[in-house]
Parts: sequence; C-alpha cells; structure tokens
Amino acid sequence: MAKRIQIARPGGPEVLEYVDFEPAAPKAGEVRVKNHAVGLNFIDIYFRTGLYPVPSMPSGLGTEGAGVIEAVGEGVTHVKEGDRVAYAQGPLGSYSELHVLPAAKVIKLPEDIAFETAAAGMLKGLTVQYLLRQTFPLKGGETILFHAAAGGVGSIACQWAKALGVKVIGTVGSAEKAELAKKNGAWATINYREEDVVERVRELTDGAMVPVVYDSVGKDTWLTSLDCLAPRGLMVSFGNSSGAVEGVNVGILNQKGSLFLTRPSLNGYADTRERFEEMCLDLFDMLESGKVKIDIAQRFKLEEAAKAQESLASRQTTGSTILIP
Repeated sequence: MAKRIQIARPGGPEVLEYVDFEPAAPKAGEVRVKNHAVGLNFIDIYFRTGLYPVPSMPSGLGTEGAGVIEAVGEGVTHVKEGDRVAYAQGPLGSYSELHVLPAAKVIKLPEDIAFETAAAGMLKGLTVQYLLRQTFPLKGGETILFHAAAGGVGSIACQWAKALGVKVIGTVGSAEKAELAKKNGAWATINYREEDVVERVRELTDGAMVPVVYDSVGKDTWLTSLDCLAPRGLMVSFGNSSGAVEGVNVGILNQKGSLFLTRPSLNGYADTRERFEEMCLDLFDMLESGKVKIDIAQRFKLEEAAKAQESLASRQTTGSTILIP
C-alpha cells in the first residue's frame, strides 16, 4: 500500500483526501516512479474545482514530480529501474508516493539537478521554454509584459528573459513581490493594486507599448493586456488564475490594433517525444548554467495538499511550491 491525495467529487480544498491505495504494476510502455518531490501548480486547482474535468472519479491530482524509477513495463528501453527521472505531463496522480505513467513522459534527470528542483521547475520551466522560445521567439532587445512576475512561472521567466537580453515589465501585487521580481531579473515592475498598468507600460515604453503580453491571470487582466500591446502585437493567454476569459468578441482584436491572440499549452508544444526532449534539454541547460534558479519558497507535506492549494489560490505564495511525500 502507498499514500496519495485523491478527490471523489469536484469542490474546494476540503474535497482533497489523503488515502491508502494499491499502486498498479506498470503495463507495457509504462513506468512506476517513487516520488521524492511533487510539484504544485494552478492547473491542479482547475482539476479539483471541475474547471477542467477529470477522466473518472475518484481521481488523483497532479502531473509533475521527480524521483526514481521503481519498475518498468514491457518494451521500455530509454529508462531502467534505479534511474533518476522527472516528469511534467501524463495522467493525473503525481500527488502520491508512487505514480504510474507512460515512459514517454519521463526524462532522465542530470545528477546535478536535485529532485526538489526538478519537481518545482519542470512544468513551470517547460512552460517558460515554449512561451519565450517558441510561442513568441524572443531574440533579445525586446521589452515585454509578464503578469504575475513573482509567481512560479514568472520568477523563471524573468531570469530566462534577462539571460536572452530582454527587458521584462512584470506585474505584481505587493512591494515584496516587486522586490522579488527585480531580484529575478525584471527590468521594471508595476503594482497592479496601486498603479494603472496600461499607463505605466505607456510611460516605460515611451508610448510604443509592447510586442507581446504573457498573461496567466485570465479574466481580470484580459482587457488590460490588450491595451498594453503595440499594433499587431501578440496576446499570449496561458492561464486562468482569476477565471477563464469568456464571451469574447474577436472584433476587439481589430479595434485595438489588428492584434494576434493565442492560447497555448505545454501539451500542445511538447506533443512528440523529440520535442519534449529538446525542450527539457534547453531547460536543463539553463538550470545547469545557473542562468535560471528555481526558487522553492514553500514546502508542504503530501498530506497538507489542501493547505498548499489554499495558499496558492489566495496568492500568498511566491516562486514555486512543492509537496514532499
């Protein structure tokens, strides 16, 4: 028997149950990972609340973790028992001591990258990789707007963008978070609780506005983000922390300057084994070079998952949060 977090119905943090379960033996093409650390992400809350439906109930939660291969199924050749691995996709269930998932979704972890670093940085780091290197490939010299700049994804994005020679204007909700974003490489910050984001972007860019906005907040920042874009700029909406953007008249993109809009996801970019490996190697290079450091600001025991999700949802966290089985 092992322990895991599961839900039997959608709802608030109270629906998270810490239970015993019998881990399955890996089938052909699968592996079983003994988790040493598990990543916490906003998408986990979306599944818990029902915003994103789960395949069946009861259901595990979580898609990100790092640990050691405990067993392999038939036909698995690129990893073996005892290998250190990390993962960020696959079936729900990483909030667990043991997790079975397709072998194609795990990657060997370099010895100098710790389990906790990988669990905290895989999903967020790969997200930053596709945002900065693929969705809007930054070449250096651009000035961009990144919402929630002190959060887990934002903290990595500020560092990575600075390494590319890009000026990040980051939105934050407090002076403390502004300080953190600047520490991570943001060129400028805007406290959205006290300042007009659009006007500050206009001032900081001498009226030019920005060619791209990266927005994981969703409903609350939708119009603000559009108003920060230069003509023919790209709106990258990649999250819904304040709620989903709904009921949009696409004509607004024309009215605000022939704007472009995309709603990307990690699964949409890491859609083949080859692309997944390339993205991971890019991330690992940034981590090993020291250009990107993963700030693990909060650690919770696995059984404290409800408390961890409450902290994340209420924007009390900075950097990354992990669960320890």
